[in-house]
Amino acid sequence: MAKSSAPIILLALLVNTMLVATNASGCENDVNSLRATCLRFVGVNGPKIEPDKNCCNAVRGADIPCVCTYLTPAVEKVISADKVVFVAQQCGRPLKPGSKCGSVVVHGR
Repeated sequence: MAKSSAPIILLALLVNTMLVATNASGCENDVNSLRATCLRFVGVNGPKIEPDKNCCNAVRGADIPCVCTYLTPAVEKVISADKVVFVAQQCGRPLKPGSKCGSVVVHGR
């Protein structure tokens, strides 16, 4: 009988999210707001999907470059830096070409 890995994944997500929130001393409110509203759009699983209005409102009010500095390799096991960049762009807050968000370097168009 195989056990579900969902509780383990949920625990890892919670721990990693808590690590981001506690490390992001300069932007912990932004991290918490984005975690609450955008998590389903930036998770590692699944395709990129356009963020909803609530997520975009949080993105527009956040210091995204600050949040990006806290996307550590451990956090990136749960949060996709590529999707964070995508969501920021979709919400009208694209990161500057050459900037870094987690492990992703933003390219210009």
